[in-house]
Amino acid sequence: MPLLLRDSKQQVDLLAVLFIALALAMDAFAVSLAVGLRLEQITARHTFRIAFHFGLFQFLMPILGWAIGRQFSLLISTWDHWLAFGILVVLGGKMIWQAFDEELTFTAEDPTRGWSLVGLSIATSVDALAVGVSLAVLAGSVWFPAVIIGLVAAFLSLIGIHSGNWLGRRFSQWGEICGGGILIVLACRILLSHLAL
Repeated sequence: MPLLLRDSKQQVDLLAVLFIALALAMDAFAVSLAVGLRLEQITARHTFRIAFHFGLFQFLMPILGWAIGRQFSLLISTWDHWLAFGILVVLGGKMIWQAFDEELTFTAEDPTRGWSLVGLSIATSVDALAVGVSLAVLAGSVWFPAVIIGLVAAFLSLIGIHSGNWLGRRFSQWGEICGGGILIVLACRILLSHLAL
């Protein structure tokens, strides 16, 4: 009987981690969708870069939050949403601006490279930092949840970029405008959800 209870407990823990991972990966999915709308054609490199970086940052942020621990949780919560908001609004606004510039096409800038990719990776993973802090407060292990969170984010990012590209090829300029709009709406949602606390 104790063995059954232990197995049941492990299953509940796994389900809880999966639900957390899915919730955290929604931002990565939405941004990947927007990136897919921006690109004219998706290559294996685009897919790898977006899935790898979003998954990696989602994996690393809980570990970083866990390492920082409870003593800095208030400090983190005062600026993480502003950082995500600023990055997403700037990148989303830039995408919309470029959509109305006739000289710029889908391939004017690749959001899966350089500082754009780093910025998007940070913006989509700051909530995972708070999850890491929560794990430190609860004295729980961070490694298993971090791996699951990273894998789920990578998988949903892969789906998002291909879904967005499929839509973008069919709607051209409107796809790019929608991609920028998704980033701005997501930024506002992140900000409002934190300010409402």
